[in-house]
Amino acid sequence: MPEKVHRYEVRLRWSGNRGSGTASYGSYGRSHELHVPDKPAILGSADLAFRGEVDRWNPEELLVGSLSACHQLWYLHLCADAGIVVVAYEDQAEGLMIEDADGTGRFSQVVLRPCVTIARGSDSAQALKLHHEANAKCFIARSMNFPVLHEPTVSMTE
Repeated sequence: MPEKVHRYEVRLRWSGNRGSGTASYGSYGRSHELHVPDKPAILGSADLAFRGEVDRWNPEELLVGSLSACHQLWYLHLCADAGIVVVAYEDQAEGLMIEDADGTGRFSQVVLRPCVTIARGSDSAQALKLHHEANAKCFIARSMNFPVLHEPTVSMTE
């Protein structure tokens, strides 16, 4: 079967020109907007540690959020296929980024902590196992060059 190619286009518009452009490192804002047709804009900036604005999403948060959302979507799909009824799902994801002395950096890992509630009669052992399969199938996790770890919990409705 031939492979399918999916294209994702996002328009980024920098909105941080304070009048003198990038005349110096401290003279410009890091604010920007991400646009996709028919969706609300995502207001972005740098992390506060890199002169960004605290009330806007930064690329690091978006990366961790993308991993969390991708895992959740695959997990729900796999549970539905396995007859496991998920009634609630939350994740408290955390990324660890190491900044080098020269200002560059990289993520060393992301830990997803999904807390899943399943309906009575669903197989809780299988529900736990499906996190491993979701990680193996997640498009975003498969694209990373660092470990995406999981610390899931599963509880059953009363």
